[in-house]
Amino acid sequence: MHLLWRTLLTLFRSRRGERLHFHDLARLPLRVKAADLDLFGHVNNGVYFSLMDLGRMDLLQRSGVWSRMRAAGIAPVVASETITFRRSLQPRQKYVLETQVLGYDDRSVFVEQRFTVDGEIYARGWIRGRFVRPGQGPVSLAELESVVGESLGDRELPDWLLRWSADVALPSTRNPAPSVWE
Repeated sequence: MHLLWRTLLTLFRSRRGERLHFHDLARLPLRVKAADLDLFGHVNNGVYFSLMDLGRMDLLQRSGVWSRMRAAGIAPVVASETITFRRSLQPRQKYVLETQVLGYDDRSVFVEQRFTVDGEIYARGWIRGRFVRPGQGPVSLAELESVVGESLGDRELPDWLLRWSADVALPSTRNPAPSVWE
């Protein structure tokens, strides 16, 4: 609920924004709001992940995938995410959130997102996402390709991103995952 109004505004504006293909670089201009800040006066580290949701929704909406996905009963979910910070975004500062699909493995889509000011990277994050039918489970990449309406192609992912994905993965929900500290 943290970004509910900004989410709705982004979906509304993106519907009227420049059309994109699913694999295009999407740029979403934003401004730091008071609710984004922590006690130190810069954007809270956790808020970045919520803002990244806006960038992915913007890409899905502007590429037309959002409506096709919803019609098919499919929802995007994040399986893993990480971010690296370089500089702090300050109150009322304008910035651009850049979002691009990097590629796929056998089950997931990988997206890179950058927070930039005047073309300079302030923070950069990556997500491994899945598309699911709630209550039914993951959608295959072949089915995702038909919903996206364009070839997912052979986009080669960096080795480090595949290692990261494997290293941080939790067991399937069909398997136990006991909390045992070692």
